[in-house]
Amino acid sequence: MRKFPPVNRIDQLFQNIATRNSRAFVAYLVAGDPTPSHTPGLVAALEKAGVDLVELGVPFSDPLADGVVNQLGAQRALDAGTTVGGVFRIVEQIRTTSRIPLVLFTYFNPVLHYGIDRFLDDCIRTGVDGVLLLDLPPEEAGKEWQAHPGVCRISLIAPTTPESRIQEIAAASSGFIYYVSREGVTGMQTQVSSSMEDRVALIRRHTDLPVCVGFGISNPEQARAVARAAQGVVVGSAIVDRIGTWKNEADLESRIVEFVRPMVDAAHQS
Repeated sequence: MRKFPPVNRIDQLFQNIATRNSRAFVAYLVAGDPTPSHTPGLVAALEKAGVDLVELGVPFSDPLADGVVNQLGAQRALDAGTTVGGVFRIVEQIRTTSRIPLVLFTYFNPVLHYGIDRFLDDCIRTGVDGVLLLDLPPEEAGKEWQAHPGVCRISLIAPTTPESRIQEIAAASSGFIYYVSREGVTGMQTQVSSSMEDRVALIRRHTDLPVCVGFGISNPEQARAVARAAQGVVVGSAIVDRIGTWKNEADLESRIVEFVRPMVDAAHQS
């Protein structure tokens, strides 16, 4: 029988954020990039930089929603032998020292191959707080994925999502809504979409869940702009890109702290 935590760490985070009238900073990295042994230390570095929640990408050989930077990160992780089971072992290592909320960012194929029940059981056993399945629409999800009581079901909403569809997606979600700020795949951008603020406001009309905005945010100015409209800022490709560049450096973790901290501060101070 599954044992569920009394309060999910994601829910607790956003309750605390709301109390402080602040914003959450969410960081993404690929689990196992550049090797599985690096990831716990990189998560610790992100936490040291002030990150509030970490998304761990489950490396997959066909990541259709990812741009070249995240594809390369996933390939490095796969080349290093990272598997779905290995990701859960990484989470276990992280949980020996950290209580930071963790979300697994994945496609459905690896979950299906691993086994849905087994996957959810291992999420709860190891301390995963939420799952973001990029390619599983709500109407095709089983009961396990409908606001599962032990693991938050994070959902994506795109700039092109119709309002009626927003309502359906929000109703099947828990934890927070991930708003994709632009069309296309992941990757760093020079500016934040001009429609972002209006779209976040539209989503908020259909749900009480926090809205976090990602895809393309790569500097403090962009993080600050997003934080003025949303409850959370997500930065991924910019971090994965630095990991790829600095992967052989002995001070990789301290470099990540120095790179991420200004963006965290910008989001928190907005």
